[in-house]
Amino acid sequence: MHYICGVNYLDNDIKFVPGVGEARARLLDKELGIRTLGDMLNHFPFRYIDRTRIYRIGEITEGGPSLVQFRARVTGIGYAGQGRKRRFTVSVSDPTGSAELVWFAGIKWVEKRIEVGREYLIFGRPSFYHNELSMVHPELETMEQALSRKPESGMQGIYSTTERLQGAVGTKGLYRIMRSTWERAADHIEETLPEALRTRYGLIPLREAYYNIHFPQSPELLRQAQYRLKFEELLGVQLNVLARRSERLARNNGFLFTRVGEAFNRFYREKLPFPLTGAQKRVIREIRQDTATGFQMNRLLQGDVGSGKTLVALMSMLLAVDNGYQACMMAPTEILARQHAATIGRMVEGLGVRVAILTGASKARERREALEGIASGEVHILIGTHALIEERVRFANLGFVVIDEQHRFGVEQRARLWTKNAQPPHVLVMTATPIPRTLAMTLYGDLDVSVIDELPPGRRPIKTFHYTDAARLKLFGFMRREIAKGRQVYVVYPLIKESEAMDYKDLTDGYEAISRDFPLPQYVTAICHGRMKPADKEESMRQFKEGEAQILVATSVIEVGVDVPNATVMVIESAERFGLSQLHQLRGRVGRGGEQSYCILMSGDKLSRESQARLDAMCQTNDGFRLAELDLKLRGAGDINGTQQSGMAFDLKIANPTLDVQILTRSRDAAGEVLASDPALAAPGHEGLRRLKERYSGREEIDFSRIS
Repeated sequence: MHYICGVNYLDNDIKFVPGVGEARARLLDKELGIRTLGDMLNHFPFRYIDRTRIYRIGEITEGGPSLVQFRARVTGIGYAGQGRKRRFTVSVSDPTGSAELVWFAGIKWVEKRIEVGREYLIFGRPSFYHNELSMVHPELETMEQALSRKPESGMQGIYSTTERLQGAVGTKGLYRIMRSTWERAADHIEETLPEALRTRYGLIPLREAYYNIHFPQSPELLRQAQYRLKFEELLGVQLNVLARRSERLARNNGFLFTRVGEAFNRFYREKLPFPLTGAQKRVIREIRQDTATGFQMNRLLQGDVGSGKTLVALMSMLLAVDNGYQACMMAPTEILARQHAATIGRMVEGLGVRVAILTGASKARERREALEGIASGEVHILIGTHALIEERVRFANLGFVVIDEQHRFGVEQRARLWTKNAQPPHVLVMTATPIPRTLAMTLYGDLDVSVIDELPPGRRPIKTFHYTDAARLKLFGFMRREIAKGRQVYVVYPLIKESEAMDYKDLTDGYEAISRDFPLPQYVTAICHGRMKPADKEESMRQFKEGEAQILVATSVIEVGVDVPNATVMVIESAERFGLSQLHQLRGRVGRGGEQSYCILMSGDKLSRESQARLDAMCQTNDGFRLAELDLKLRGAGDINGTQQSGMAFDLKIANPTLDVQILTRSRDAAGEVLASDPALAAPGHEGLRRLKERYSGREEIDFSRIS
C-alpha cells in the first residue's frame, strides 16, 4: 500500500464507508482481500470505458466494444422457464431498434425498479442472439437519475471483481464505493517522494496520481498517474535490493581463493571433455575475479539448455577445493542430483577429489558416509537436493555453493546455507530459464549476472516442426525411421492440476496407441508420470537411459535435466498448452549427442493467435534469449497482476517488471542515487522513502522456475 498518513487514517475499516456496511465488507475482504480504506484505494482499475458516449441500439454491432451504454424505453416485461432456470426478460427499444435484457438472479429486486413506458440508461456487455441485441444482468438507472448525477470523470474505471461480488455489488456499485472512499481518504494521502526526486523523474504528486488512476481527468493524466504509481512500487523494491547489495559488499568477508591449484589445472589439462567456449572462459574468469577480491560472491549464471553450465560450476568448485574449502551443489530433483553426482564423479576420477551425494531418499549408509565425510573434511564436493539445508548437515569448511535453480529457492534458504558457516560461502545460482538481460540485472539486484551465450562445439541446432493431429501417421513413420537408426524418442504430454483427470486419460490413451503402433518385441515403450511409485519411475527412466526402451512416454517431469545423448526426437503433444519457456526446456532434452535432433510440436487444428505465435517462434529459433523476449511480448498486458505470474513474490499492485522495464531501470537509478548520498534514509525529507522501503522489505524472494 502506498503510505498514507499518521497513525494511519487509511487503516480504517472499509465497513464505515457509505454503501459498504458489515456484509459487503466481509465480502470485499473474502473476495478481493480489501479490508481498509487504503486497500480500496490500491485496488486499481484494469481498464476504462468512455461514459460520455451513449449509443443508439442500431449502432451496437458484433465485434464492437465489450461494454456499452445506451438509452432506451421499456416496451414490455415477461418471464420464461421454471424453477432454477426461471428468467426475467425486459424488452426495450429506441427509434433505431430493439433489445432484450435478461436476469437469472435478483429478479424480485429488478422487478420493483422497472416501469413499462419509462426511459432508462442501460449499461452492460452486449451479445447477439438471432441478430437481436441482448444483455444479461445489465446495470440500469432512470434517465432522470442519470442526468442529475455529475460524473467524477468521463472515463469510468472498471475494477477486477469476482462472480459473487458482481452479484452483490456490481461494476457501478464498486465504482460508487470507490468515490465514497476517495471523499474520505483524499485529504489523508501523504507524499512519499522528495520534491527534487519528483522533479528529476517527472512524477506527479501522489494524491494527484491516486485521483487520476480512479477518476482520470484526461488520457494524459491517466498515463502520468500510472507512471507515478508504478515508479513508486518499483522504487520500494529497488531500495531494498540495492541496500542489500551494498551491505554485502561493505562486509568484505568473502573467502579468498588466492591460488589456482593442482585439481583445477590437472582437470583443465587432462579431463576437459571438449575445449571451453569463449563464453565459458569468460564466466570462469568472472568467478575467479569475484573469489579473489575478499567480497562474498553472489552470481547468477544464465545459460541455455545444454550450454555447459555444469562444467563451469564444476571448475569453480575445484577452485574452492584447491584453496582448502569444500563445495556443494544443490539440484531441484533426486534424478538430477544423482545425474550430477555420476557425471562429476566420473570427471574428477584420479584427481584425488572426493564426491558424495545426499538426498531425501539416501539410504542409511550413503547418508552416514556423506554426513561423516563432510563433517571431517574428507569429502570435498557434496551434491544433493534441498536435504542439504537440513540441520544435521555440518560442513568442516564450506566455501562455495552452486544452486541449480529450477525451483523456488529464495533468499531465506540461501541464508540457511550460509548459517552452516560463520562466514557466508560464495554462491553461484544457475538457471536455464533465459531472462532478458535488462530485466535480470534489475530484478536480481543483489546478484551479479553472467551469461553463457554459445553452444559447445559439435552440437547441432535442433530442427523443430509443427504438425496437427491429421499428420499423426507421418509422425509415426518418422519415429520408426529414427528408431531404425538406433535412436530414441521422447513423447511428452501436458499435465495441469485443473484438468488432471483428463490429462492422465490423454497420457494413458497415448501410451496405449503408441504401444499398438510400436508393438513388442520389436519396440519397447516405457512410461513415466507423477502417479507412479518412485521405484517404478526410476526403473522406467533407467530402461530409457540404458537404451532398453526406444520410446519414453512422460508428463513434463523430464523437463529438468535428464541426459540421454542417444535421444534425438522430442514429440510434444498438445504443444499449444505449454508456455514458451517450457517448450524450450523440453526441446533441450534432445540434441545432447552429436547426431541431428528433432522437436515435433503436435497440436489441434484450431489455435488462438497467441498459441500459433508461440509454436511459430519455436520453429524459427533455438535461441532461448530471443524466445524469452518474445514470451514477454506475447504474454504482455494480459496479466493484470502480472507480478504473481512473473514469479516475483513482491506485492505489486500495478507495476509489471517484465513489461515496465524502462520504469524499472529509472527507479533503480533513483534508488542508487538516493542510497549513495543517504544509505540509512535518515536525512530530513527522506521519511517517506524510509516508509516506502520498509513496506517492500522482505519481499524480494524470487521464484526462478516461474519467472518465465
